[in-house]
Amino acid sequence: MRLHTAPDHAVVGAVATAIAAAGGIVTAIDVAESSNARLVLDVTCSAGDAEHADLLVSAADEVEGIEVYKVSDRTFLLHIGGKISVSSKVPLKNRDDLSMAYTPGVGRVSQALADNPEDIPRLTIKGNSVAVVTDGSAVLGLGNIGPGAALPVMEGKAALFKRFADIDAWPICLASQDTDEIVRAVEMIAPGFGGINLEDIAAPRCFEIERRLRASLDIPVFHDDQHGTAIVVLAALTNALRVVGKDLARARVVVAGGGAAGTAIVTLLLAAGVTDVVVWDREGCLAAGMAGLSDAKAELAKATNPRGVTGDLRAGLDGADVFVGVSAPGVLQAEWIQEMAERAVVFALANPDPEVDPGEAGKYAAVVASGRSDYPNQINNVLAFPGVFRGLLDARAHEVSVDMLLRAAAAIAHVVKDEELNSSFIIPTVFHPDVPGAVAAAIREGTTQDGAVDGAASRPVGSPAQDSPEAGSA
Repeated sequence: MRLHTAPDHAVVGAVATAIAAAGGIVTAIDVAESSNARLVLDVTCSAGDAEHADLLVSAADEVEGIEVYKVSDRTFLLHIGGKISVSSKVPLKNRDDLSMAYTPGVGRVSQALADNPEDIPRLTIKGNSVAVVTDGSAVLGLGNIGPGAALPVMEGKAALFKRFADIDAWPICLASQDTDEIVRAVEMIAPGFGGINLEDIAAPRCFEIERRLRASLDIPVFHDDQHGTAIVVLAALTNALRVVGKDLARARVVVAGGGAAGTAIVTLLLAAGVTDVVVWDREGCLAAGMAGLSDAKAELAKATNPRGVTGDLRAGLDGADVFVGVSAPGVLQAEWIQEMAERAVVFALANPDPEVDPGEAGKYAAVVASGRSDYPNQINNVLAFPGVFRGLLDARAHEVSVDMLLRAAAAIAHVVKDEELNSSFIIPTVFHPDVPGAVAAAIREGTTQDGAVDGAASRPVGSPAQDSPEAGSA
């Protein structure tokens, strides 16, 4: 906060006292300007959240002789000018440098690529570039806020690509929410990229966009909101079941939410060998033959719920080993966990507010995970997508397969060593140095040298439920 005060240095102590009384922590007070007429103070303090920050500003403003002139949030300061930039990888110090990097030397390279297009990824940035594409229709928990407002999120995603996998990713924020226009726009820019990462596009539009782009492009298309989430959930569940001494194939799993993330999670769990999955959504526990379901949910019901469970979420949880929530806040009451099987596993992943408070869930479940950073076992997609794309780019892959996702999940799970594994540590931190390399290696193993998907790994990502334009709902 920049404060204008009366020319009395005692006011410094009054400001610090007022902020401390309001629960803030003062980290610095600097006199920016002093004169016979006034003091200008720069006060830096820590707040618990944005609401608490407003309270601290009010507390300072109420001190006699104080005027709050300007308030700066360090998160906003970090975003001034954006979070990413372009820099040259080659020196441009003299005419010789220029003649090779640009004209006339670059013309020789362009002609060579026209003659041998297969060399484009090797001799251009295409081989290390990903387009992070959004229409701004489903940004974080903010909803349809548009492509301009989505840009800081896409910049952040690009920064994560660089930090964790040394990939040059570019935010592509499209000024259209028309499926045909989005597909055509991505098809037109695809020659400059080695992969497409779809991000924060609302269902059901995202499903059709992904399906059509996978069919039309010769580079991999990955929808992180679906497949990145599924990878990390499977990795964490693999280790959670190790902790409680249960087998993945025999575990009873309840997934709350039959939308984009839920469908992708179910698809990957079934591919991993889980045989008993019940999906709960607003219609109740989905079961084959259930009336009133969309085509997508009907397909999901056919592939799950072998015991024909019906009713509400509580009914579905009876005797279940695992709960995975990708739905809405507060749908699970902590006391219901007592009705699950012994040593139950609970993943409450709705953001920013989970299906059940992790602290309350921990009173009844043996292992609890969430999407939050203030509790152990954070399920975070950053564990998956940088390494996935690193492997795809290195292998010059043309598509993403279910088997690649399974290998990626196994790689993340195995980063946690046996001696490290416990109920509060089932998944590595996003800053674990081994994660991106392990995931990339797992992806590369599933492709041949020419970038095709190898042998049995040819099953494409997606299912009828995922590809249907009605798949998003929860």
